[in-house]
Amino acid sequence: MKQQTLSLKQIFAIGLMLFALFFGAGNMIFPPFMGQEAGTSVWTAAFGFLITGVGLPLLAIIAIARTGDVQTMASRVHPVFGVVFTVIMYLVIGPLFAIPRTATVSYEIGIIPFLDENVSNSFWPLLLFSAVFFAITLWLAMNPTKLVDTIGKVLTPALLIILGIIVIKAIISPLGEQDLPKDTYNDTAFFTGFIEGYLTMDTIAALVFGIIVIGSINGLGVTNKKAVMKICIYAGLIAAAGLAIIYVSLAFIGSTAPEAIGFKENGGAILSGTVQYLFGPLGSVILAAAIIFACLTTSVGLVSSCAEYFSKLFPAFSYKTIVIVFSLFSAVLANAGLTQLITFSVPVLVIIYPLAIVLIVLSFFHQLFKGRSFVYICALLPTGLISFVDGLNEAGVNVSAIGENLSFLPLYAEGLGWIMPAIAGAALGYFLSLFTGAKKLS
Repeated sequence: MKQQTLSLKQIFAIGLMLFALFFGAGNMIFPPFMGQEAGTSVWTAAFGFLITGVGLPLLAIIAIARTGDVQTMASRVHPVFGVVFTVIMYLVIGPLFAIPRTATVSYEIGIIPFLDENVSNSFWPLLLFSAVFFAITLWLAMNPTKLVDTIGKVLTPALLIILGIIVIKAIISPLGEQDLPKDTYNDTAFFTGFIEGYLTMDTIAALVFGIIVIGSINGLGVTNKKAVMKICIYAGLIAAAGLAIIYVSLAFIGSTAPEAIGFKENGGAILSGTVQYLFGPLGSVILAAAIIFACLTTSVGLVSSCAEYFSKLFPAFSYKTIVIVFSLFSAVLANAGLTQLITFSVPVLVIIYPLAIVLIVLSFFHQLFKGRSFVYICALLPTGLISFVDGLNEAGVNVSAIGENLSFLPLYAEGLGWIMPAIAGAALGYFLSLFTGAKKLS
């Protein structure tokens, strides 16, 4: 009988692999921008950001370890919902937003600082870069065996060292004083930071990457479900600790940067401007290489995960065919630019993130309410309706009439009006299931 445990070295390697999967586009660009906007309220905003940017991904990894995969979890609502929700998850974390963003972040941070302003304002540099970036992604994703594990062991420590040098330099030689908070950070810094944490997409990524972590653990000989979950928790804590340190550090840098480099339109510009200010051209070269390879790792991991899922969902299309389609599609979409991709993605994330959060939380209480589907349905229905209205509002659609009718909900003004309806819906679903005799779902 195989020993159902791993050494600390093996667990740490899995934690680094998970960190490498997470660490890509959003992890670099959103904390500095949040810091810039939050100013003197940066620590309050960072606390909210860490809940959705670190805490929820950790819970998602554990939830997947308990259930097996995201489709199994979502199917507890209904099998059709399970497929639809999972497809949406993979499209959002895949070719629609997250995969193209890996190229645009690499371009913003790694290439633009070295281009003449007239050249960088034209379309062809991004077009050329995205073509090369996704050609490499395509090549590596065709045979991804041990790729992430290898890069994670080598690149992740190096990248953390580079970022550590930047942070220490920024502390020793402060960029400037923190400004007053802007916009919603002035009154609701915590809740704004909480919503900003959605943009990393790490909770959704965790639902996708969880199966990769489980596969790696199984490949090392551990198959017992409790042992796998225990190792997932340890690996998740390692990855979460790395993410938290980076997020807080980058948020601090962003909060002090405006005095030295001015206000920027996104976090990529803030980070590249900061490194140029602190270290000059050499610092930009080192950061550029690290960021491009970090984003490339995430890109390959996402393309591989998405292709693996859709090739199983649609057997008529091979894994390699889907890799090609997703790589080409992402290359085209990447040319919309970083700021535009963020603008497009926010409404969608505002809609689906609350649903993912409720599913994850309910999965931990699944045995307590005996897996009754009414609990899931009644919790997710109001969550989906309210988050849909919030998403329309983020997209610029006039929903003020609906919003006024929902304004009585606690935390609605902060973008979290779905929380109490989700709790009330879960309770209602439980009592309804008792009266109707609804059976437990797996």
